[in-house]
Amino acid sequence: MLTLVAVVEYAAGAEAAGQRYEDNVLALLDRHGGRLERRLRGTDGRAEVHVIRFDGRAGYESFLVDPERAALRTALGEAAPTTRVIEVHEG
Repeated sequence: MLTLVAVVEYAAGAEAAGQRYEDNVLALLDRHGGRLERRLRGTDGRAEVHVIRFDGRAGYESFLVDPERAALRTALGEAAPTTRVIEVHEG
C-alpha cells in the first residue's frame, strides 16, 4: 500500500478550471488501483489537499503517465495547477 498527500495550488484566476481538472484527474485513479481517501479545499479557494492510496507503487507510476491525464494537463496549459506530492505513513 502506498499513501500520498498531494498539495495542489491553483493558478491565480484559474481556480475554477483547476478544480475541474482535479475532478477529471481524480476520476482516473481507479483504473490504476488508486483511491481518493480525502479531498480538502482551502478556505481561500486557491488550494486543495488530497490523501490518495494506491495498491502499490506501480499503480502510482502508471497514473503519472496516463495519456488521458497528460492530455487534460496539456489542454489546461499555463492554468494547470502545481502539485507537491509527499509519500506518508501512519506514525
